[in-house]
Amino acid sequence: MKVTPLDLRQQKFRTAMRGYDRAEVESFLNETAEDYEQALRDADRLRDEQARAQASLDEHRESERNLRNTLLTAQRLADEIKLNAETEGKRLVREAEGRSDLMLSKTQARLEEVQREIDGLRLKRRDVESSLESTISALRNALEFVREQDQKEREDKVLLHRPRVVEQPAAPALRALDELKVAEA
Repeated sequence: MKVTPLDLRQQKFRTAMRGYDRAEVESFLNETAEDYEQALRDADRLRDEQARAQASLDEHRESERNLRNTLLTAQRLADEIKLNAETEGKRLVREAEGRSDLMLSKTQARLEEVQREIDGLRLKRRDVESSLESTISALRNALEFVREQDQKEREDKVLLHRPRVVEQPAAPALRALDELKVAEA
């Protein structure tokens, strides 16, 4: 049976001869009731504190679980991001290498094409130079021929107007001198 402080205060004993001093017993019961009441209050307070502490502990445990889960999730996410980044990086490198190989082959093909064009232009230049040289040579020959013909015509005209001289040993030198004069005229 559970005794409360109120039960202690209201407890009445029978009176008997030669019993205990009534005032002392009541005083003792009141003190005991007060101490008991204080002990009950302390027990209630401690139960409340213990409940609050347990609730706080439960909250901290829940927070710890959440943090662990969050950290694990973050770690998995970081690993996935890293893996995806590495995969994407490798893909980009492969694409870049493919594009650079394609560009290199196109550039090589264009270089060969330009080299063929240069070689073709060099051949055309040689042909044009040869053609020009032959044309110049032909024109020079024609000019020399025309000059020779003019020279012969002049000589023929001069010889027609000149008296004939009997040639003497010095005559060929004089004749060459006369021809020069006629050619200069």
